[in-house]
Amino acid sequence: MSGAELGQIAVNAVLLSGILALVALGFALVWGIMNIVNLTHGAFIVLGAYLTFWMHELWKVDPFLSVPVSMAVLFAVGFLVQRVLINQVIRAPLLATFLLTFGLEILIVNLLNFFFKADTRSVMTPYSGTGFSIGPVRVPWIRLGALGVAIGLVLMLGAFLTRTRLGRAIRATGMDIDAARLTGVKAPTIYALTFGIGAALAGAAGSLLSMIVPFDPNLGGGYTERAFVICVIGGLGNVVNVLIGAAVYAVVEVFVGSRVPALSQAVTFGILVLLLVARPQGIAGKSFS
Repeated sequence: MSGAELGQIAVNAVLLSGILALVALGFALVWGIMNIVNLTHGAFIVLGAYLTFWMHELWKVDPFLSVPVSMAVLFAVGFLVQRVLINQVIRAPLLATFLLTFGLEILIVNLLNFFFKADTRSVMTPYSGTGFSIGPVRVPWIRLGALGVAIGLVLMLGAFLTRTRLGRAIRATGMDIDAARLTGVKAPTIYALTFGIGAALAGAAGSLLSMIVPFDPNLGGGYTERAFVICVIGGLGNVVNVLIGAAVYAVVEVFVGSRVPALSQAVTFGILVLLLVARPQGIAGKSFS
């Protein structure tokens, strides 16, 4: 493998790791705080992609400018879903919430198939396909912009969770709900906010992905799987863990995909299996500090 190829692989892995971190962050937040494996996450990503697509098609809104709108809409959807549905089984065994979110994911996907059909869509802009070169290495503008937005949102969430009163309440609820209640934290509201934030991050990821990859109503399942693997690789607990998991996943997927594309997913999940055996808590462990 030449130096140019290694350089392109490294750049592609960095560009991919940012968007994957954003994909996994909302999933990790809900899982770490609420102990819910949210299978609706992928459907929220698809909803964000469709919101960006239709805003661009109908009103010519630049896809990057649609990200805040997708986040606001998905936050409202996630908040309502948690308060109306998931909150009813929040104390039930894990399997109950697992099946509920699985059912919601099927419902959303089928509704999208009904209203928008299974046609593959993508958001095309005047700068789609453009970029710049650093020697032999090519950097697409859209992927670089998506990386910047993703990193910005990841850092903002990290600051929110550590430096604001509401963020500390969310973390405290994840650490010890009974102790949090004694300090005046209203757990149902915190859970709804957490689920809403997770959905908003999924919406942002969907908006960015709509410019990078073609999508259809069934896109979300693969990204739910990626989010799960990233969380297991990095470990739950904080934003840094998600970044570590996303970086490892991106390097493996890009490297193996460039050499043996058909085996990229197999190798990634093989690493997941080995990690579960050797270090079940993930590379960075599970610390909510």
